[in-house]
Amino acid sequence: MNTVVADITYRAMLGRKRIWLLVLLPLALVVIAALFRLIGGQDEHTAVTLMRSFAIGTMLPLLGLIAGTGVVAPEIEDGTIIHLLAKPISRPVIALTKFVVAASLVVVLAGVSTFAAAYLLAGGDSGVATGFTLGAVVGGIAYAAVFLLLGVLTRHAVTVGVIYALVWEGVVGGYVPGARKFSIQQWAQSVADHVSSSPFFSTDVALGFALPAMVIVTVGALLWAGQRLRSLSLTGDD
Repeated sequence: MNTVVADITYRAMLGRKRIWLLVLLPLALVVIAALFRLIGGQDEHTAVTLMRSFAIGTMLPLLGLIAGTGVVAPEIEDGTIIHLLAKPISRPVIALTKFVVAASLVVVLAGVSTFAAAYLLAGGDSGVATGFTLGAVVGGIAYAAVFLLLGVLTRHAVTVGVIYALVWEGVVGGYVPGARKFSIQQWAQSVADHVSSSPFFSTDVALGFALPAMVIVTVGALLWAGQRLRSLSLTGDD
C-alpha cells in the first residue's frame, strides 16, 4: 500500500459529489429504522426484514459500486491516471491502495449504519445487529474489490455494476436457488445468519462456502485489477 496514493484518493473521494451518495444511503437506513421505532414498529422481525432488503440488499452493493468505481474509474476516464502510472509505483500496489480506500469507506459507512439501525429495532436480541454488521463488513470488502476491477476494465463500470446488482443479485440471485451461491449479497447474509440466532432469518448458502468464495473473489479481483493496470498505456490508450 502506498500512503501518498491513499491520501490523494481519500481527498478525491471525500471532495467529490460521490461522498454525498455514500453518506445519504447509510443515513437513510438509520432514519428509516428510527421512524419504525417512533411508530412502535421496533421488533426483531422488522429488523431482520429491513437489514436483508435495504442494508444488505440495496445499500451495501450501491456503496460498493460508488466507492469501488469512484477510486479509479474517474481517473481513467479523464486521463489523470496516466500521471499516477508514470510514477515509480508498482501497478499492483496502486490497485491494492485504491482497494483499501474503497473498502475502508464501505466498511465504516455500512458497518456503523447497519449496526445502529439494527440495534434501534432489535437491541441485542438474537445477535441481529452484530450478525448483519459483520455481514455488511465482509460483503462490503468483496463488493469494493469487484467494483474496483470493473472500474479498471470498462468505462461503463457503473452501468455494468448496476445491472449486476439489480439483475443478477436482486432478481436471479433472489429467486433462483442455484444462483445464490454466486451472489456476494447472499454470502454476506450467510455470515449474518451464522452469527445471528433469529428465528426470522435463514439462508441457503453455507458459511463454509460463503467465506472462501468471498476471499477468492476479493483476491482474484485485486490481482486482475493490478494486471490490468500494467497493460494501460502511458499515452492514455487502454
